[in-house]
Amino acid sequence: MAYQPFDLTGKVALVTGGNGGIGFGMVEALAQAGADVVIWGSNGKKNAAAAETLKDAGVRVLTQVVDVSDETAVREGMAEAVRQMGRIDTVVANAGIGGGASSFADFPTETYRRVLAVNLDGVFFTFREACKHMVARAEGGDKAGGSLVVISSLSAYDGAPRNEAYAATKGAVISMIRAIAVEHARYGVRANAILPGWIATDMTAGAQGNDKFNDAVIRRVPVRRWGQPADFGGIAVYLASDASAFHTGDSFLIDGGYGIF
Repeated sequence: MAYQPFDLTGKVALVTGGNGGIGFGMVEALAQAGADVVIWGSNGKKNAAAAETLKDAGVRVLTQVVDVSDETAVREGMAEAVRQMGRIDTVVANAGIGGGASSFADFPTETYRRVLAVNLDGVFFTFREACKHMVARAEGGDKAGGSLVVISSLSAYDGAPRNEAYAATKGAVISMIRAIAVEHARYGVRANAILPGWIATDMTAGAQGNDKFNDAVIRRVPVRRWGQPADFGGIAVYLASDASAFHTGDSFLIDGGYGIF
């Protein structure tokens, strides 16, 4: 018999940027564990393709075109998701963009603003709306609680030259998630961060085909390979499940051992 706390039947999980990469790796695992899923993405065609992949999962799937940097779009998107799905138990703030420069001295202000708008403001808006819903449920007598998960990055700890804006956002969301965890524990809401290392996604496509990069960086990963989106399925299920009911305010580094080598 499977360990019952990992059964997500009856729960609903919303994943921003859930139509590809790490986000979809988590969506697939959540659906396989029995959760109904809501996929947010800014590309409607990618959203539809992700939903099509899940058609045989036996769960409800809702896709929404939402730009997380747009406060109104996030507020309306969350309200619509709750209306259609009945509740939201887990929210994974995964949507993010890169954006570097040739040097910090030449870092364009417009790039800085755009990276912060998606990677930091987007997390803030998404979690604020999620907390409103989860707190209201708790105050109404629902004891199920909820789980908030933010996708940070190894760059929050490791030096990320020419990527100062990205690194700043990934460090900031760790502080944000800890504050949320402390404030909302009384409502049964848990909040944790996941820090991926070098993962094979569209964002890292250029580096994946670069022999020099692979020899200098990936060869140093103790597991000796790029991480894959599927590597985040287990932690997603754990954090969405009752198995993590007493686990909050933490950061999970999933990098194949790169950060400690």
